[in-house]
Amino acid sequence: MSVDIDKTGGGPQDTPPPATGPTPIKAIPVRHYGRYLSALIAVALLALIVYAFGQGKINWGTVPDFFFDDRVITGALKTLLLTVLAMAIGIVGGILLAVMRLSKNPVTSSIAWFYIWFFRGTPVLVQLFIWFNLGLVFEYINLGPIYKDYWSSFMTPFLTALLGFGLNEAAYMAEICRAGLQSVDEGQTEASHALGMSHGKTLRRVIIPQAMRVIVPPTGNEVINMLKTTSLVSMVQYTELFRVAQDIGQQSGSPVELYFLAAAWYLIMTSVLSVGQYYIERYYARGSSRQLSATPWQKVRGSLFSLGRPNGGMA
Repeated sequence: MSVDIDKTGGGPQDTPPPATGPTPIKAIPVRHYGRYLSALIAVALLALIVYAFGQGKINWGTVPDFFFDDRVITGALKTLLLTVLAMAIGIVGGILLAVMRLSKNPVTSSIAWFYIWFFRGTPVLVQLFIWFNLGLVFEYINLGPIYKDYWSSFMTPFLTALLGFGLNEAAYMAEICRAGLQSVDEGQTEASHALGMSHGKTLRRVIIPQAMRVIVPPTGNEVINMLKTTSLVSMVQYTELFRVAQDIGQQSGSPVELYFLAAAWYLIMTSVLSVGQYYIERYYARGSSRQLSATPWQKVRGSLFSLGRPNGGMA
């Protein structure tokens, strides 16, 4: 035992023992019995649904037999082509309408408002039928020296679908683009004008790049929705994935099985588009997030590398 001499004149003093750390708390995890119960109910409901479908007279072998049929592949490619072209028209038209809507010119602003009001207020299927049946009231399409032909020859099923979807999508994209442009602080525009930049250059270099963080997520949803909505063009005699599935189903006597096949193809294509949307959103989030979220591959790789490590730590 060490002994200290009291400097005040007293006797020797004992050194106090060193202080020990706090006793570790023994944490007992809370039991969430409700989670277990809800999981059991969900699994039971899923099993009942699978059992119900198993009782039906569904020839599941038909799905793999026609899954990679040339007609199905061609229909899927036509669906993708129509989706891409219609969205291109919608995005370009939407940007133009959004700029017109935000313009201080009352004429252009009113035209943009009326366009958006009409195309958002009427069902897209009605618009498709209007385009497809205009030949009943217009015998010719006459654009002067540029183009002149019979309306029935001009308005093909593909052009009907392209105009119907593209012009309708432009109205929705206009509101999405307008919300994105208005999300950028007005000080950005004022600073750009103070530097001598024109209005068009300010839009291209300053406003639109920042607005993309707001525009991209709903635009990705519109692309996925457009791909699914293309199934409506079977009503105007355009042969795409859904129409092909209908035709094969009627010929083979397995209409329900071919509907499942079409649903599987739509799921595959929308899943691919969803992955692309995720990476585009992640790209435009670089300037607003301190740390980007991990990609699906990074999450899987991190989970694999953490196996065998105590508590997920370093080995």
